[in-house]
Amino acid sequence: MRTVAVEQGLSPVSDYLRQQGVQVVEMQNAASQVNNAAVMVITGGDKNLMGMEDVQQQVPVVSAEGLSPEQVYQRVKSYIQ
Repeated sequence: MRTVAVEQGLSPVSDYLRQQGVQVVEMQNAASQVNNAAVMVITGGDKNLMGMEDVQQQVPVVSAEGLSPEQVYQRVKSYIQ
């Protein structure tokens, strides 16, 4: 299974993804692993992700804002299959 980096503060999403068999790393601990992640899940409240607005990631980003953990999983699933 491919790795999904999840922003700190999204514990319900992280827990649900793990229950679905997804390998999850917390974004605060994943600085070196973010490049290996298939998808990044963010709260949606951050416009300047990780304080690096000049850095472009080649990783799809899913905003969890206004979504249930199940809805986030459905979006993530399309990238990791």
